[in-house]
Amino acid sequence: MSSAQDPNGPLRIAYLTYRGKPHVGGQGIYTRHLTKALVDLGHEVEVFGGQPYPVLDDRITLTKLPSLDLFNDHYPGRFPAFWEFKSRYDFLETAVFSTGVFPEPLAFSARVHHHLKSRVREFDLVHDNQCLGWGIARLEQLIPTVVTLHHPITRDRALEMAAAPNAYKRWSIGRWYSFVTMQGKVASRMPRVVVVSENSIKDIHSDMGVPLENMRLVPVGVDPDLFRPVEGVARQPGRLITTASADVALKGLAYLLEAMAKLRADGRDLRLTIIGRPKPGKSMDLIERLGLAPYIDFVSGVSDERIVELYSEAELAVVPSLYEGFSLPAIEAMCSGTPLVATDGGALPEVTGTDGETVFRCTAGDAGSLAHTLARALDQPEARARVGEAGRQRVLERWTWRRCAELTVDQYREVLAMPQNIEKSRRNGRI
Repeated sequence: MSSAQDPNGPLRIAYLTYRGKPHVGGQGIYTRHLTKALVDLGHEVEVFGGQPYPVLDDRITLTKLPSLDLFNDHYPGRFPAFWEFKSRYDFLETAVFSTGVFPEPLAFSARVHHHLKSRVREFDLVHDNQCLGWGIARLEQLIPTVVTLHHPITRDRALEMAAAPNAYKRWSIGRWYSFVTMQGKVASRMPRVVVVSENSIKDIHSDMGVPLENMRLVPVGVDPDLFRPVEGVARQPGRLITTASADVALKGLAYLLEAMAKLRADGRDLRLTIIGRPKPGKSMDLIERLGLAPYIDFVSGVSDERIVELYSEAELAVVPSLYEGFSLPAIEAMCSGTPLVATDGGALPEVTGTDGETVFRCTAGDAGSLAHTLARALDQPEARARVGEAGRQRVLERWTWRRCAELTVDQYREVLAMPQNIEKSRRNGRI
């Protein structure tokens, strides 16, 4: 009996991630842990990805659909040489890039549609992780499809444009992010959009026009056996830790650097660990200008276990974001027992809970508020201990990857039961 015939049977899932390396923002972490949890539940998952490729559980097949990798860590924004063109999708990627638009979602969706259209009998459904190119809309006509939309990229665009120094830069940023229009139109055609927070559901509806009735809340998770307080590791006085997956205004790193400089000027001996690679740009320039280089440590390419140790060494974890659709770094820090300082940007209040109980909260985009909150937390060791313990308990009660996978499978089953998708399954020989 096929899985499409058995409403409770194991599913064959084609999971799509146009960039899924674990340390490239939350999407890579989501890919790694959700797919593992789906396999733990007995389902079969094949991941289709472009560079940077995800790191997956050994039981999961990765099918690589290489892009031209125009935004690799070593030469971001490079123009490809003529000998690199091997398919019409490479020409498409370059043509879109040449107009000043981020090309990867469109190009990857075209590649994956081309690959999967000959394999429709092999899968019960497709799960797209926020690519939402036109090829995904075409794929949905062939195979039942669910998409995850973590948060509306319209918010990234608005914040980047607001931080731009001049009108030309604002125009250039707006052009770069014009792929968001495509994503909104594709998402609005999908029968089911999985969203990670109530705040993101509201913003996706208002910014991108996705019908509320098509969206469902499925929060992400954390591995509580991995992210936990590490015995025998002492917290270092004045040590802060944050995650910077990209040097963009949305993540608010500039405000944390300014707050740190202010507190150091007031005589506090602070050091900051940044989980991420140092990249030439606005943040590195600001670090030099503020004289903070000797007091900042960048960490990248280390194991998850080392990341957990770094959390246990810090007195405070900080999420200074102007906006978050959920924030995996927030719940990972909380689950590790490290007291968290976080802004009120986007879904962060929904995720982190009550100020003074499970988090120390400050105002997004306000370095003074962040500095004041950091000082308040640093001066209250008993409050830090209480917030750290309560924060971990909050995460344990709400967010695990297994629960995320179970809720996601519920959405798969609902989508497969839709009349138009029963017909697709019958046409594909799954029934």
